[in-house]
Amino acid sequence: MGAIETKLRELGIELPTKVPAGKGLVPVVRHGDLLFVSGHGPASNDGTLLYRGRVGAEVSSEDAYQAARAAGIQLLRSIRDYLGDLDRVDHIVKALGFVNSADDFHEQPAVMHGFSDLMIEVFGAERGRHARSAIGTSNLPDNQPVEIELIVAVRD
Repeated sequence: MGAIETKLRELGIELPTKVPAGKGLVPVVRHGDLLFVSGHGPASNDGTLLYRGRVGAEVSSEDAYQAARAAGIQLLRSIRDYLGDLDRVDHIVKALGFVNSADDFHEQPAVMHGFSDLMIEVFGAERGRHARSAIGTSNLPDNQPVEIELIVAVRD
């Protein structure tokens, strides 16, 4: 077992089993030493969406933080499924978070802290700290509160 898998166990995080992708969906594309990871939402191990609704309306800021964390776990699963070993992650480079926001909700960065905090917990500050954007949107697929895509540097 690698160091990152050990760290995940210490944090009480079990990466879900792979959920089959829909037609045309490619969860990860590699170009050189970069992985471009498609947008992931806050799903459970069986692919069921854990949260639904707009942040600031049906979903609280606290639940949205947890939703971003859950999306991060799904992203880790896709990276592990692609690479076979999360120890091959050299650095989390860039995250783009979309937050399904009520009209008067303006705390999208606080929601994305759920994801960013997880990456630092798992990979440490040196490898887990990343550039990030948090964008409010009026709607996301399946009315999920957050969707995150990722760019990751890897090593062989």
